[in-house]
Amino acid sequence: MTGNAALPDALPAGTTVWQHCLGTGVAPNPLYYNSFNPTLRDVLRKPPGRILELGCSAGKLGEFIREKYPGTHHTGIEMNPEAAALARGRLDHVIESRLEDIDFAAEGIAEGSIDTFIAGDVLEHLYDPWRALVRVRPLLAADAQVAVSVPNVRNLMIVGQLHNEGTWHYTPAGLLDITHIRFFALRDVFRLMDETGYRMMDVKSNIDARYAELYAANRGKPSVTVQVGRVKLENLTEADLLEYCTLQFVALATPKPAAANDPAAA
Repeated sequence: MTGNAALPDALPAGTTVWQHCLGTGVAPNPLYYNSFNPTLRDVLRKPPGRILELGCSAGKLGEFIREKYPGTHHTGIEMNPEAAALARGRLDHVIESRLEDIDFAAEGIAEGSIDTFIAGDVLEHLYDPWRALVRVRPLLAADAQVAVSVPNVRNLMIVGQLHNEGTWHYTPAGLLDITHIRFFALRDVFRLMDETGYRMMDVKSNIDARYAELYAANRGKPSVTVQVGRVKLENLTEADLLEYCTLQFVALATPKPAAANDPAAA
């Protein structure tokens, strides 16, 4: 996750990352659920009216959106009770539940009534993000805007760590947050949206601060070579370079017209 709050990687002395971050008795770091990704507002192409946000955390993104679009009605879905309690002070309605268990009609959300759906830094935490996107699609208006952000697994840090150090090193936060269970490169984001019934309209890259200078120095070149420890990446296009230097993708999509042969409609 990225956002407006620093997320410390430090662990208590003598504690492993899985002991500190996983388990039924582990509470999420308050800094984590009070963070938000401002690009999720920036990517929107039209003023939102009725927003549904999956994984709204403490409602900070909704508060941020309302600063620019004060007339919005914002419903958040949040499993964590502490975060949901905070979100109720910022959003119009908060559903404290797993997505799979929600009766949307009982919550007052009719089919076709949502013009903006947001899933910010949450799909990578789900066992089945594909069905999550299918689950909400009937709620969306035909021209709804869908803003999704996911961390980029094709990042130079991950490539370098895996090939130079021989490890996939999980951490309390960041690209290899131990609570991430799905991983996406740029092509995977396009495939995820397409297979679940959405048409991509735009994608923005949030540059990893560790590689901002590298990207700035080489952007626009027809071919780039990058050395990361013992790993040498040659003949990179500008698009390749951008992806390797990206921390997170923020995609904007819209529902595709329903079709009888659309597997996502099943």
